[in-house]
Amino acid sequence: MRKSFKFILTGVLSATLLLSACSSSGNDDKKDTSSKAKNVEVHKEGFPIVDEKITLSMMAPGTGLAEWKDMPTLQEYAKMSNIDFKYNTPPLSDFQTKLNLAFASGDIADVIYGAGTSNLTPGMEVDYGEQGILIPLEDLIDKYAPNIKKLLEERPDVKKSITTIDGHIYSLPTVNELHTSSWYIGPIWYNGKWLKALDVKELPKTTDEFYELLKRYKNEDPNGNGKADEIPLTDVKLNSMRPWLLAAFGMKEWGIDEIDGKVRYTPITENYKEYLTFMNKLYKEKLLDPETFSQSDEQKKAKGQDNRLGVFTDFYSFFTTGETEEESMNNPMYYPLTSSVSPEPILPRNPAIQRGTFSITKNNAYPEATMRWIDYFYSQEGYEFLNEGPEGYLWEKGEDGKKKYLEEPPKEFKSMEDYRGTLTPAYGISAPALERPIEGKEESAFDKFIATETKEKIEPFAEVPFPLVYLTNDEQKQVNNIEVDLKSYVEQMEAKFITGVEPLSNWDKYVKTIENMQIDEYVKIHQAAYDRWKKN
Repeated sequence: MRKSFKFILTGVLSATLLLSACSSSGNDDKKDTSSKAKNVEVHKEGFPIVDEKITLSMMAPGTGLAEWKDMPTLQEYAKMSNIDFKYNTPPLSDFQTKLNLAFASGDIADVIYGAGTSNLTPGMEVDYGEQGILIPLEDLIDKYAPNIKKLLEERPDVKKSITTIDGHIYSLPTVNELHTSSWYIGPIWYNGKWLKALDVKELPKTTDEFYELLKRYKNEDPNGNGKADEIPLTDVKLNSMRPWLLAAFGMKEWGIDEIDGKVRYTPITENYKEYLTFMNKLYKEKLLDPETFSQSDEQKKAKGQDNRLGVFTDFYSFFTTGETEEESMNNPMYYPLTSSVSPEPILPRNPAIQRGTFSITKNNAYPEATMRWIDYFYSQEGYEFLNEGPEGYLWEKGEDGKKKYLEEPPKEFKSMEDYRGTLTPAYGISAPALERPIEGKEESAFDKFIATETKEKIEPFAEVPFPLVYLTNDEQKQVNNIEVDLKSYVEQMEAKFITGVEPLSNWDKYVKTIENMQIDEYVKIHQAAYDRWKKN
């Protein structure tokens, strides 16, 4: 949802103007004949990219809204570029398994698109890069990708984050420069109606003030229905709320984070114990939803639409409450809390770089043309085209030359986003591109609200928990072995401590168990990776 919604109704140059502005000059010095198959000429500028049509294979995660071959954006770009694809798009839920099987069999597509680090992990990049299955991209970038080359020159942090230990780039990123780029995850929101009902003038800024507000939410009938049905605080397994509340106790990550150059594992710190103590108090007093660890996201949203939630998380608050954008502007974003162990506000920041979103494999006979193909989406024009698609779907050009946007989706679609998801692959996945504000498009009142809330409540306090690093093969194997038991144990024990199934008097026993899982070696590996990253 997060990845899709932020692209709603952005602008894009019409395909007609795009084709005329970008048409190739046809000069010999603008061509390259180094592609290995059919001696295909690759134009270094404009469209088409190649004079003779070529067809490649692509593997990408599908969202199920439409077949990629039927998407107007990809159809139009195939005409513009003269490069077509055969698409293999397993469902998101099966994509990692299908990708692993493809690597193991050797029957891997020419291009891997939109995988992201949850499917094409940094460890896989290094491993398959060293095996030669993923090809190095840096020379191709230098010769055939002026937009990506410019990005890496202007953003050395991006180049550092996608360059592996052997000095190669095996995968391109999605880079986010939108208003929400600093959001680590969908924020915490307050129910504005309840704040008004209780005449709350100022949001909590400490954990004690937060606790007192939750108690008022529970006891003073802020939804006004005469029933004690209010749920002060809720989430689904704390997956969205945890980062914000951990930060109140001085932690930027539920795992490895870095403070002043020193790496630590936060779930065995005293700060984490204080977090668990606070959350246990909320649970015991029924300020935290008893169904937090068992409910689905749909169940959470149903409670929100019934006006039963006081504090909750979502990308935008109206995703949970069912309100309009305008109504949701009354729901303020959470202000970072401080506590006895963390007197200064801090929040985790998203590095705004999603690795692993575009790789070229050794089976690709046209890597030069492929690099030209993807480079377009790192330009302003190309990003807008990818995001909005060609004219005639989400927008049309008016007589004044300005875009006129579709106000309602076609009848068969529930929302504009569902419709958009049938037009472009840039929906529900990390589509490789440089995401940035749309030129010449006036911000809506809601966009301005989000920008202001972010500027005031996230930007001043946000820090990246740990940089995007690469491990050596040996380090990755050690980390994988340690994490097999470590992550599941920490996750289980968090729920047990918070719900009281495991008393906090057993904290020392819990820490000892983690220490016996080679946690010192785990931290040592990440410290070494951080030191390499900083040095470079």
